Amino acid sequence: MREQLQQIPYARLIGIEPGEEVDCFRLPGRKSNIGNPLLPALHGGLIAGFMEMAATVSVIHHSGARSVPKIVDISVDYLRSGKFADSYARCQLHFLGRRMINVGITAWQDDESKPIATARAQFLVKE
Repeated sequence: MREQLQQIPYARLIGIEPGEEVDCFRLPGRKSNIGNPLLPALHGGLIAGFMEMAATVSVIHHSGARSVPKIVDISVDYLRSGKFADSYARCQLHFLGRRMINVGITAWQDDESKPIATARAQFLVKE
């Protein structure tokens, strides 16, 4: 999945890395990703972007798409504050047809059973 991450400039910018399992991703704690320096806490847009990029790479990997799929819709639910620490995301793909793919994403930090955010995204994959 490292090759797919290299195709996406934003994924490179924020530092997303493939996890140890398929459909798992790691976002290292970086000072540039902090949104509130007083807490410090990750920027909410960064968390959403991390989840979207993780889902995009999963879609590319599983669909065999030659280009980056187009996101049609994403809905993010923020559950906890993202601390200044490594974050992780796991994607679960639900194929809803030949061209539309629905993905569920969960992001966490210390404990996967305590997510910081969840999301649902739909992608359009070109044939």
